[in-house]
Amino acid sequence: MRFRHPDGSTVHLAYCTNVHPAETLDGVLAQLRDHCEPVRRRLGRDRLGIGLWLARDAARSLTTDPASLRALRAELDRRGLEVVTLNGFPYEGFGAAEVKYRVYQPDWTRPERLAHTTDLARLLAALLPEDVTEGSVSTLPLAWRTAFDADAAATARTALRTLSVRLDALEELTGRSIRIGLEPEPGCVVETVADAVTALTALTAVPSPRPGRTPDRSPSPEPIPGPVPGPSSAPSLRIGVCLDTCHLATSFEDPRTALDSLAAAGIPVPKAQLSAALHAEHPHLPEVRAALAAFAEPRFLHQTRTRTAAGLRGTDDLPEALGTAAPTVPGLPDATPWRAHFHIPLHAPPAPPLSSTLPVLRDALALLVGGPHPRTHHLEVETYTWQALPPESRPRTRARLADGIAAELTLARELLTDLGLKELP
Repeated sequence: MRFRHPDGSTVHLAYCTNVHPAETLDGVLAQLRDHCEPVRRRLGRDRLGIGLWLARDAARSLTTDPASLRALRAELDRRGLEVVTLNGFPYEGFGAAEVKYRVYQPDWTRPERLAHTTDLARLLAALLPEDVTEGSVSTLPLAWRTAFDADAAATARTALRTLSVRLDALEELTGRSIRIGLEPEPGCVVETVADAVTALTALTAVPSPRPGRTPDRSPSPEPIPGPVPGPSSAPSLRIGVCLDTCHLATSFEDPRTALDSLAAAGIPVPKAQLSAALHAEHPHLPEVRAALAAFAEPRFLHQTRTRTAAGLRGTDDLPEALGTAAPTVPGLPDATPWRAHFHIPLHAPPAPPLSSTLPVLRDALALLVGGPHPRTHHLEVETYTWQALPPESRPRTRARLADGIAAELTLARELLTDLGLKELP
């Protein structure tokens, strides 16, 4: 879906296909037929944007076989779909019965991550619509926080610098500009926007040895560690931040403060993911804890955070926060509200006593595209947790899932038009 901003530029709205993950090219083609086109039809649109997730095997098939890439492009056109952004965070196995910590591998210290992201950039340049010259790819925020020392930080910076050079060459060759967005996520080296500013301003600095940090992952609540320090410098314009509003809310970041810090550092926002976290206002109450327990499930991590007088504290998953992971492990302090990294459908907040952080999304969106000029032109609804919801809330059929995704996009469309954007045919 495309929208005209009052400044005359185009803002793209898509939904991310990692909600129905496919590991192979055949699987990707099937999801276009079985899921994406039905969503488009429900919205009554001739054209629908999708944020395509291409797992390693699917990406390799497309990279090594130009005929397959042409076939994918033709299939997108035939089904009224367009791609201006890719989700490059999960590498493979996102549809596994248990994803958890595996989603952070390989990280940016591994050559496989650089190779895969390079492939995605090249593929996106070939998949962009004829009238679009800019694409975006979201990616892992360097690594999961444990065992990430100064050497790891230097390796990751080198990989990102190499990627930036490759993106320069890609634009020179194709005329298409592809930008990468590190996606801050709770528990990662780059957990917050402040961490992203530190990491990205170090990209163009002269490499030098820096003290690292190797925090142990503990199941007990602990202060959230800060980023590896680095010298201040202008960041690479090819690499910026993918702002996920669920992650932003989970870490209790203020949208205005976060975006102002990016602007002050000159860091771009190649894309933003529109998502809402799980919110518990009174986590000490038995009925609230029981409601939260229904969201503890075996597939994904649901990092949980709270603000205390001592600062932000958190756990890696909901059972740890609730104190049910192990009998000797204390839970998260519960005198103040909790937020959990669980992507809640935008249009369907959980029943009381829980709620979602949709208000944070609204505030962030107003700052991103409600001003005189958009801070980003790529917006992506990313609710991949439909089948991880409590059983009574899960869509039982493809049709019900398509209904839900269409309802989320309808809400996002209304938010954009309320901000003065005009939907285009």
